[in-house]
Amino acid sequence: MRKLAIGAAVALVLALTGPATSAAAKPAAKLPKLVTLKDIRKHQQALQTIATTNGGTRASGEPGFTVSKKYVVDQLKRAGYHPKVQDFSFDYWKENADSVLEQTAPDAKKYQFGTDYQTMQFSGSGDVTGTVTAVDPGATSGCEAADFDGFPSGNIALITRGTCDFAVKMTNALNAGAKAALIYNDGAAADRMGPIAGTLGKPFDVPVLTPSYAVGSALVDAAKGGGLTMHLTADTVNDKRTSSNVTADTASGNAKNVVVVGAHLDSVTEGPGINDNGSGTATLLTMAQQIHKLGKLRNKVRFAWWGAEENGLIGSTQYVDHLTTAQKSRIALNLNFDMLGSPNYVRFVYDGDAEGAPAGSGAIKKVFTDYYASRNLPVTAKEFDGRSDYGPFIDAGIPAGGVESGAEGVKTAEQAQVYGGEAGKQYDPCYHQACDTYDNVSLKGLDELSDGAAYATETFAHSTLPVNGVERTKAAAKPARAGAAYLR
Repeated sequence: MRKLAIGAAVALVLALTGPATSAAAKPAAKLPKLVTLKDIRKHQQALQTIATTNGGTRASGEPGFTVSKKYVVDQLKRAGYHPKVQDFSFDYWKENADSVLEQTAPDAKKYQFGTDYQTMQFSGSGDVTGTVTAVDPGATSGCEAADFDGFPSGNIALITRGTCDFAVKMTNALNAGAKAALIYNDGAAADRMGPIAGTLGKPFDVPVLTPSYAVGSALVDAAKGGGLTMHLTADTVNDKRTSSNVTADTASGNAKNVVVVGAHLDSVTEGPGINDNGSGTATLLTMAQQIHKLGKLRNKVRFAWWGAEENGLIGSTQYVDHLTTAQKSRIALNLNFDMLGSPNYVRFVYDGDAEGAPAGSGAIKKVFTDYYASRNLPVTAKEFDGRSDYGPFIDAGIPAGGVESGAEGVKTAEQAQVYGGEAGKQYDPCYHQACDTYDNVSLKGLDELSDGAAYATETFAHSTLPVNGVERTKAAAKPARAGAAYLR
């Protein structure tokens, strides 16, 4: 799952749905039983091996991603598919070493990387010492050029997270002559207290670090006297590299009514990403290998593994942007599965009933909620914010939905009562870290959420009537003969 790309204050939708007292009878589903935890874990182990032997990461632009792509393609070919690979270039970024942040005046103070601050994705490199100037503290800090009126050129800008993109804040800061920036968290919610795990969305030439709310607030107070000076460094790589999307279609099903089921294949550079998003990647691959056992499908299913999600939804955006109007019209809906096994998990369902969601998204949500209600498993609605790879689809007006287990957010006491786990702790304590390994998975959560993913995929493979009004009374293709390549 990509780092949060904007500085807007966002609150999770936490509409808890309890077990239904009279849930509608659901059709018999085969795919959840066919998609076994054992098979998912085999794929996750393969992804871990790939990462371990390729620098500890499967990030786009790194060898571990290339080998992960080849693994998915090979597994699909063995299952009878004819996968397509879509290559594209993107802005690549990584840290060569931890950044440094320390106060040099009026007092000397060193801050701890990862605890007190982080480096913003797409920060430039540099070694800067200078006077700190606070910029209009508040929700709109740095969002307008006028916020920098009187800003001394050559100073370090101290900016609050808020209601506009981080890139907007930085562009305004650079235009005002800032030689570095500190963008600190706003404390607006429990998960907005620590250092910001964020992205500028594009490369910048100067260092940009992200202090916690406590550190940033203290620096604002210290800067009021005009004598606050800081030393900061960043050692990063910003260049162009290549990544890929992999797609594969079932042989049977209506080619004019396609169900796109996606997950991102890449990790962040910091770790192997076996939960984020090896869990979604492995679940999709297992579904793709088992779906032929359902027989003839009424709607074509397109399995998709996206590249460079962690760099800003680049792969899925590339895919959607290069579809013609006619090709978009043939996509009935998109299902997205990004993080399904967080250790401190919650059963999140994307809130397709949200205002502005493409028509049909609410029906997708209901398929998930009814399924879990039939199993007496409560779910929690997750804000439909386009943060993962379904974003480009809903931007194009295509209905979407999915489930996830939670990322860097903090589990509430209410959620802990319902789901177990630890209140006050992140859903995934190893989110975007080196410890997101094969062992960083809740097997119970992964089993439950992969079941929901398989159920929804099977449901829409048979009918998308409640989503887009399309219904077929006959299957679209004959079943493959024994021994044939039954999928493409």
